[in-house]
Formats: sequence, structure tokens, C-alpha cells
Amino acid sequence: MKIALKRTGHYRLLRVTAIFSGIIINVILAFFTSKYGLPVYLDTVGTMLVAMVGGLFPGIVTAVLTNVVCTVFNNEAIYFGFINALVAIYTAWYAREKKLDGIKKVLIYVLTIGIMSGMLSSVIQWGAMGKPQNQTVNALDEALSLQFNLNESVSFFIINNILTVLDRGISIVIALLIVYFIPKSTCKKIRDSGWKQRPLTLGEVKEIGSLSSSIAHSLRIRITAMLLECSIALTVILGIVGVTLYFKRVGIDKAKTAQNAARYVSESIDPDIIDECVNRGRYARIYDDTEIALNRIRSGFSSIDRLHIYQISSDGWNVAFDIAPGEEYRHSPGEKVPFDKNLEPYIGALFKGEVIEPVESGGVRGRVVTAYYPIIDKSGICTGYAAAEVSLAYVSGFMWDFILRVLFIMAAFFILIIAFGLWSSGTGMVYPINSIERSVENFIGAGDDQVKLDEAVRNMRALDIRTGDEIEKMYRIICDMALNQTEKIRSVRRFSESTLKMQDGLIITMADLVENRDSDTGAHVQKTSEYVKIIVEGLEKKGYYPEKISAKFKSDVVRSAPLHDVGKINISDKILNKPGKLTDEEFEIMKTHTTAGREIIEKAISRVKGEVYLKEARNMAAYHHERWDGKGYPEGLHGEVIPLSARIMAVADVFDALSSPRVYKPAFPLEEALAIIGEGSGTQFDPKCVEVFLDSLPEIKVILSKYNQNV
Repeated sequence: MKIALKRTGHYRLLRVTAIFSGIIINVILAFFTSKYGLPVYLDTVGTMLVAMVGGLFPGIVTAVLTNVVCTVFNNEAIYFGFINALVAIYTAWYAREKKLDGIKKVLIYVLTIGIMSGMLSSVIQWGAMGKPQNQTVNALDEALSLQFNLNESVSFFIINNILTVLDRGISIVIALLIVYFIPKSTCKKIRDSGWKQRPLTLGEVKEIGSLSSSIAHSLRIRITAMLLECSIALTVILGIVGVTLYFKRVGIDKAKTAQNAARYVSESIDPDIIDECVNRGRYARIYDDTEIALNRIRSGFSSIDRLHIYQISSDGWNVAFDIAPGEEYRHSPGEKVPFDKNLEPYIGALFKGEVIEPVESGGVRGRVVTAYYPIIDKSGICTGYAAAEVSLAYVSGFMWDFILRVLFIMAAFFILIIAFGLWSSGTGMVYPINSIERSVENFIGAGDDQVKLDEAVRNMRALDIRTGDEIEKMYRIICDMALNQTEKIRSVRRFSESTLKMQDGLIITMADLVENRDSDTGAHVQKTSEYVKIIVEGLEKKGYYPEKISAKFKSDVVRSAPLHDVGKINISDKILNKPGKLTDEEFEIMKTHTTAGREIIEKAISRVKGEVYLKEARNMAAYHHERWDGKGYPEGLHGEVIPLSARIMAVADVFDALSSPRVYKPAFPLEEALAIIGEGSGTQFDPKCVEVFLDSLPEIKVILSKYNQNV
């Protein structure tokens, strides 16, 4: 464990080193291209390099941090961070799926990533920032538009895409050259550094990832969505707070400017001319001179949009002067202007000639702030008001520009957050959990197969999950549980095998007790068991009786074969070992060994409950002398009514009787014994059993050579 942790820490250091190296490469190349005004930036070389070597997340980290650092010498770099992040995503995917191992593949990569990046950067530069950010590109744009009479935005789009494709082409070549000189073992260590378990191959990642496809709410997606939602919410809140504070601050500044302008006008104008200008308008004696002076004052306050000189009345303002940039909304002298509804709370103070706070209102030109300052004559009487109006429309424009730039900036960080969420939840939770799930399923699927169980446990322990949290603890517990369960199954199997050996030994002993009473059935039990095995395996190979023959059936038949003559224990030695032909009465007694064997085994079945293999032993003992044509004994069964195990034993028993010497006859030659068996096909024996037996002549000869010394 300590060695694994040390190795993991070393690999993580390599990954961090790779990221910082990629950032340094990007920043250095971007600095020199910016300093010398080159039309390419080369700020994605390190991003491509890290994405190819380290994968998706390290590549995105390199991309985003690069653009953050580049703002030191290029204020606009931060807005293009998300494009660099998209380059990292595409490069990591392309290197993993398509492989950058041929000129054709590299060219396809350059064209796709170049056009994508060029289109996005064109939108940002021309659509959001209003012009190209690179002076060389700007000059090329102007030259192309003049040469071919193109719209500047169209020519810029063409120039920018061509240069971006060139930039990406140079960048990927440099990145591939660097990768070429990095040892493959180092690249593998960097790629594997993010895993908190045994690194998975691409095929394993896809297979394990598919386990989450059937889940309605994937843990990986939920965690990533939560991080993204929190980030967006925080960004929106901070953006709203920032815009609100900005509006408030700007509103205060504009209001102060308007107040200063209104006060200056009130102090500069002659109070005695207001009544004359309202009544006579432009025909007043000093109207033109006063208007010129007011225009100069408005020009002196650059942010002031309009200046008014009003005379207050009970039903609104009487206009004396209206100084505005255009004539469209300008009021004529003597015109009556109703009070703005936002001004209603202050009308009482206005009639008293008091100074009021600037009033914000909505006009035909948008939101405006208007400051009112009384014009007082020498006797202290308020003869009118000077009003200075400041538009807030451009502040709204700034707000949208601000929001757009924030979106460009935050897009890169949103991509980084999504990548971090997918990477951290994937390597820290989803992949370990799904790996455990798959290994547990393999363990369960192994059933009681000891070899598969051992393999499943080895594969489970080879996962080497080291998340350092509850998942690792769960993994260790599952490994221990699986190992203990496997060892218990191994112990049970050994005990079961010992029990089976003991049972088989008892069966052989019982069979030997019977065989030893028969003076001329040497090795009959062993030979018939082996013939039975040949026949049942032959039936399985040829696909005969598939509904009956199974691994358990084969085992039961072979293990039960030695008991087929157990009923002979009830036959007297006089009849059993008679050297001559049996009389009819003696043969009838001999035939009772089938029913006696059935009764003996049925008693064993009733006492040893659950040992179902004895049922086949009972069938073989009772019916191995039945015939296919129904002329056998003890019940005269025919065809497939006879149990399959008994039909198999019938062939094995008769062949051994023919091929072995008896006190009443010599052994038949092999060819003659086989011929007799063949003649009995369809009459005495099951034709299929005879077929597979005769097809197994090499195996039969081996058995005869083993037990019959004269063969």
C-alpha cells in the first residue's frame, strides 16, 4: 500500500509538472508573437501537448490558466480562454479516438480545429469587441477588403480563419515534435496519474461507463450539474451585485455632475430675463446671447445632454430655454411642459424655491437624471429653475457589454468546472463504484466454479482502488468478504469431494463384495463403468437425448454403474458360480437379482435423503436386462420407456459378458463380440447407444488391453 501511494504521488507530480510546462510554453510563445505583432498567437501549443499526453482535464486546466496568465501582457486574452479550452477538449478526444499518427489525420485535425476556433474568435473580435485585436490582422483585413471590394467583416472572417488554421497547424506540429521526444513510459505515467484505482483501458472505460447509461440520475451527472449550477448562481449573483453597484455609483456621479451644471447655470444667467424669454421667446432682447452662453456651458460639461431654463407655474413648466444637441425633442420658448410624475413629490419644495435631489425618470431617449437648481433674483425671489439632464442610456449599453464579456470570461471557467466535476466524480466515485459492481457481478456469476471464483477474486483485488474515503473502505470489505467466501466454498468443495470419494469407495466395496462371490466376473465392475462412460459421452457429442443428458446425469450414471449387479448378493453361490447352463428354475432365480437390486437401492435412497444419484443406480440395477423390443425382464419394458441409464448399461454389460471369459464359455473375439452387439441394435439394445459404442472402437481396445491380458 505504501509503495502504491508513493507511486501515485510521483505520478501526480509528473502531471502537475506537465500542466505547468504546458502553461509556460503557451505564455512564452504568446508573449513573443504579441510583442512582435505576428498574425498568429501559438498560445495552444502547450494545451495540445498536455491534452495529448495527460488527457482531457489537464489539457483544460492548461488552457484556462494560460489565458489568465496572458492577461499580464494582453488584456483581451481572458476572453478567448473558452476557445483554448475547446481546443483541449477536441485534441484530447481526437488523440484518444482517431490517433494523430498520420499526415491525413493531422490535416483533418488542423482543418476542423482551425475552422472552429477561427469562427468563434471572429464572432468575439468583430461581433463583441467591434474590431480585430491584432494590428497585423487589421491591416490584412483592410487590404483584402480594398483589393476585392469586400465588406470588412467578411474579409476579416476569411483572413482570421486562414490565419487560425495556420496557427493550429504550426502549433500541432510543434506539440507532436515535443511528444516524440518524451519517453512513452513517462506519457503513460502522466495519463495514469489521475486514476484512483488500476488504470482502465479505453475499452474498459466505455464498458464501465455503459453501466451508468441505464441509471436515470447518474451520480456523475448530478455532481457535475450541482457544481455548474452553484457556479452559475454565484456568477449571476456577483454580476447582479456588480452591475447594481456600478449603476448606483455612476448614478451618484452623474447626479453630482448635473447638480454642478444646474448650479453653475443658475449662477450665470440673469434672473430678470426669464419672464421676458418665456413671453417673447427668441424675440427677447438678449435671447440669442443667452442661448450661446448656455450652449458653451453644456459643452463644458461633457456628460450633460440637455440644459433647461424653466419658469414654474401651477400646471407645469414654462420653457424659457431648451439647450439640446438636436432639434427633434427640443421645446420652444413659451411652451408649456407638464411636471414629470417622478417630480410630483418635490413640487411643493420647487414652489418654495428650494434645492431638491436629482430626479431619475424615463424619457423618450431612455433613463435620465435631472438636477434642478433655483434661479434667485436680487430680492431673493425664485424666478425660475435651471435644469441639467444626464442620460443613463449609455450605462445600459455598458451593462450589456459587461455581461457579454463576463460570459466570455466565465465560459472558460464553466468548461473547467464541468471538466473538474466529470473528472473528479468519474475517477473518485463512478469508475471505482462501477468497477466494484462489475467485479461483484463476475464473482456472483462464477457460481460454485472454483477456478472462476479464484479468477474473480484476483481481478477484484487487482482493481487496487485507493480513493482514501468510504468507497475504498467498502472496496476493502468487499474484497475480504469475497476472499473469505471463496475459501469457504473451497473448504466445502474439499469436504464434498472427500465425501464423494468415500461414497464411491463404499459403492465399489459393495460391488466388490458381490463380484468376489462370482468366480468369473473379474474386473466386471470397472470395465462396465468405463464402457458406460464411453457411451454416455458419445451420446452427448452426437446430440442424442439432449433433454436428458447433462453434466449431472453423466456423473450419476458413471458413479452408479458399479451397483448394477448389487442384487446378486441375494443369489446363492451354487447358482451364481454354476459352471454349466442354468435350469429354467435357476434362471428364474437369477433374474430376481434385478428386483433385489432395486429394493436394496430404494432402501438406501429412503435412508440417505437427497442423494439423487442413487435413483439412476436403482434404474440401472432394476432394468439393465430389459430389451428394446420389450422381451426383457423383469417388467418387459420397451423402447424409450426403459430408463436411459439402464439402456446404456445393457450394452456395456452384454459386451463385457461377451468379451470376457466365463466358467461356462471362453471370451469371444473382439470382432465377434462387436458384431453381436451390432446385431442386437433395435431389438435388444437402443440403436443410438449401439451406434456411439461401435464408433468408439479405439477407446474399447484400450479398456480391453488394460483389463484382459490376452488382448
